[in-house]
Amino acid sequence: MNVGQFDRILRGLLGLVLVILPMTSAASIALYSTSWIYWGSVAIGAVLLLTAVFRFCPLYRLLGCSTRR
Repeated sequence: MNVGQFDRILRGLLGLVLVILPMTSAASIALYSTSWIYWGSVAIGAVLLLTAVFRFCPLYRLLGCSTRR
């Protein structure tokens, strides 16, 4: 576990936004008009949600850093 509490909350909120926003009708704006941006947003959001749930970030592990106290 290398993701601290604040980092975890931030990842969770951002992940939810990135997963839910493209799927809402209000997001039919030009930003999500191409499928690669739509699915890219969902994929990045899912990764952020998973790292928040499991409190582990593989990139942090590779870089040797941690946000836990």
